Amino acid sequence: MPPVSKKAILATLHEMYPDARPELNFTNPYETLVATMLSAQCTDKQVNKVTPAVFARYPDAASMAAASVEDLYPMVKSCGFKSKAGNIIEACRLIVARHGGEIPGTMEELTALPGVGRKTANVVLANAFHVPALAVDTHVFRVSNRLGLADAKTVEETEKQLMRAIPKKDWCDAHHWLIWHGRRVCKAQHPLCGECALRPLCKTARAEKKAAEK
Repeated sequence: MPPVSKKAILATLHEMYPDARPELNFTNPYETLVATMLSAQCTDKQVNKVTPAVFARYPDAASMAAASVEDLYPMVKSCGFKSKAGNIIEACRLIVARHGGEIPGTMEELTALPGVGRKTANVVLANAFHVPALAVDTHVFRVSNRLGLADAKTVEETEKQLMRAIPKKDWCDAHHWLIWHGRRVCKAQHPLCGECALRPLCKTARAEKKAAEK
């Protein structure tokens, strides 16, 4: 079986999702950080339901830094664990103390904040600061390995392989293409392979076809 054409896969994804964009609602780096922290193990749709009230009450890092978990948690309870509220408040306190209330724009500074890992930092860098970055969430991990853009067992190794496979100028867009494909077609439990324009290029689909022909 010939190797997967990663260039063809990326071109097809671009053609399928030319308008792919973040599905979290935010307008500035602070909102991007908070919304992304809330989205861990939670749907963007649910996060978008709670953030308007959160941002109205706490419009910047300084106001969030002055909040208490008891005040914030009831507002974001539907997005998951109480620790999220605590991490957001503590992160904003450090942002005020270390960065004058401005969201930092480097991987090192962002991942030094409580509750901020590489995925969250990459989302902030890409969407708030337009820095080429490849955030690997569950959709990106699943879809890129199924398609053959990556062949990795961990999120970290998938990120490294995607950075080699995808031109740097396309990192931010490819992140959204892969997420949209994962949500709309290449679903975790019941992928819609029969409807997928990528089927002829997909490593998994080609392997299944070859096995069926034996």
